[in-house]
Amino acid sequence: MRTHALLSILLLCVLLLQARGGRQSQQMNQKQRPQEIKQCEKRPKIHLCTSPCTDHRECQANTICCSTFCGNICMNVL
Repeated sequence: MRTHALLSILLLCVLLLQARGGRQSQQMNQKQRPQEIKQCEKRPKIHLCTSPCTDHRECQANTICCSTFCGNICMNVL
């Protein structure tokens, strides 16, 4: 009887992991993790400090999110 109870609990845990996505969803989340925000290579103009960002995906094309004296901003890479 005790063995049946342990097997039932184990089966329930496996089913719950599959319902949540299990290991595959954890691996996908690691791949989708945002890139690290690095220091800007150039000193930005002061007007760029009005466009803060927390991730590269928030910036428009040809810009990246980088760290400056006024926080993280979207800055042109060209």
